[in-house]
Amino acid sequence: MTVLGTSNLNVFPLSLGGNVFGWTADRDTSFAVLDAFVAAGGDFIDTADVYSAWVPGHSGGESETIIGEWIASRKPEGVVVATKVSKHPDFPGLSASNVRAGAEASLKRLGVDTIDVYYAHAEDENTPLEETVEAFGALVADGLIRYPAISNFSAENAREWIRIAREKGVAEPIATQPAYNLVDRAVERDVVPAAQELGLTVVPYFALASGFLTGKYRSTDTAGQSSPRAGAAAKYVTADGLAVLDALDEVADAHGVSSASAALGWLRAKGAVPIASASRVDQVDSLIAGATLELTADEVAALDDASAPFAV
Repeated sequence: MTVLGTSNLNVFPLSLGGNVFGWTADRDTSFAVLDAFVAAGGDFIDTADVYSAWVPGHSGGESETIIGEWIASRKPEGVVVATKVSKHPDFPGLSASNVRAGAEASLKRLGVDTIDVYYAHAEDENTPLEETVEAFGALVADGLIRYPAISNFSAENAREWIRIAREKGVAEPIATQPAYNLVDRAVERDVVPAAQELGLTVVPYFALASGFLTGKYRSTDTAGQSSPRAGAAAKYVTADGLAVLDALDEVADAHGVSSASAALGWLRAKGAVPIASASRVDQVDSLIAGATLELTADEVAALDDASAPFAV
């Protein structure tokens, strides 16, 4: 188990991504995935109010609604739910009014009294950061959320958020959520060091690089495959990317786990709590294995070396 930042939330060291719920996983499949995750010891679920507004006929909130129906049906104990605000079509940006209205809408869809972790989903250059920080602080004070968090924030703005929060005497964020994986290590330059400095847990999305780090996509022909992620994964099919997969294969084989598990284990070795999704029940085991896999220092070093072209 891992404590998130300075909070009292002690969670399973991997978060189940809810971006696929209502998109590539229908309601029944989503319920089955959630059931399997919790049965295996998982208790940390990540979603956003915008999931999955990009799907034709959807308007956003579909993932939260499914999770809310699952919570109402299963009544799980100790499950920590994180969601986000600023990208829903009805609540764009981080103005105080949007932050509160978005939280109220998410609470209704999730069917809970309080959101455990509430992320500012992206920076908003049109809203003063002070207004946003105070808005999140007010949500904590009013009991709508337990803890603020930030996603896609620069190191500079993470520091500024915390400076303002301390100046105003309001709740500080406990986590930062950047894109981070073996073939996207840019955040190691500034976001990760800032998080360590500020006491924020790094909760990476794209932990498996749109599925590339599962090892499924090893040809540039993947761009033509039917999976919604195949095209995104294809950009990593280069000599450097394939070298990372080769190194992952070695580590995975040594532990008798999948490449996905090894990739998640690398992030955990870096102190992160990765987010990974499953659109089928049979994918859950790899996520659980990745959350419990302990890599040796030599294995971490080997993966560091193999992925060096993707580092700073």
